[in-house]
Amino acid sequence: MLSTENLTVKFGDKELLHNINIKVDDGARHLLSGHNGSGKTTLAQVIAGNPEYEITSGKILFDGHDITNENATTRALLGIFLGAQHVPEIPGLTIISFLKHSCAAHTHFQTGCELSMGEFLEKLESARQELNIPREWLNRSINVGFSGGERKRIMLLRLILTNPKFAILDEPDSGADAETQKLIAKIVSNMPNTTFLFISHQEKFTEIMSPTNTTTLSGGKIMLE
Repeated sequence: MLSTENLTVKFGDKELLHNINIKVDDGARHLLSGHNGSGKTTLAQVIAGNPEYEITSGKILFDGHDITNENATTRALLGIFLGAQHVPEIPGLTIISFLKHSCAAHTHFQTGCELSMGEFLEKLESARQELNIPREWLNRSINVGFSGGERKRIMLLRLILTNPKFAILDEPDSGADAETQKLIAKIVSNMPNTTFLFISHQEKFTEIMSPTNTTTLSGGKIMLE
């Protein structure tokens, strides 16, 4: 589903990733591990298309296409989802408005058709109930006044509604209580058509996620087993 070939990345004048070769198989739950500062979040951001990082050599291949020079919007529409560890608060932009525009963009890109409000609301209600999200949350601004665990539920809501081919979850267990962690694992197991690359430091969470593969980074390089 996704691979990098000799990927080297820098931020400003500092090289953060060196000659990264990773393959994530279709349908995998691939764990990206390593100590803080090893380059895990950098790799996640680079795959998602964060323009702050410069690819100095190598390439990224996704679902048979070279996406090395594609921007973040195109990558998202192609099916790459990023559940970032730290998501900013966006006062004035409600959750339901953001989700509607996101789902509409994905539907149009994939099918060429417009997403009806009725279809969107039906999908939203189903996902909301599955995640036990109060309906009143939907009219609140994104992440404003939400706890860490509540933000993870909102992330999962976006994940379910966009139904990506490839989802990167950067420490989804961070700030989440045991119940929310179990919910994350349940949602992942209920999405067999999505390939997952996830980052975690917690052994218990890693166990319930049941990774199919593991890649370990250290100092911006892959540790060979």
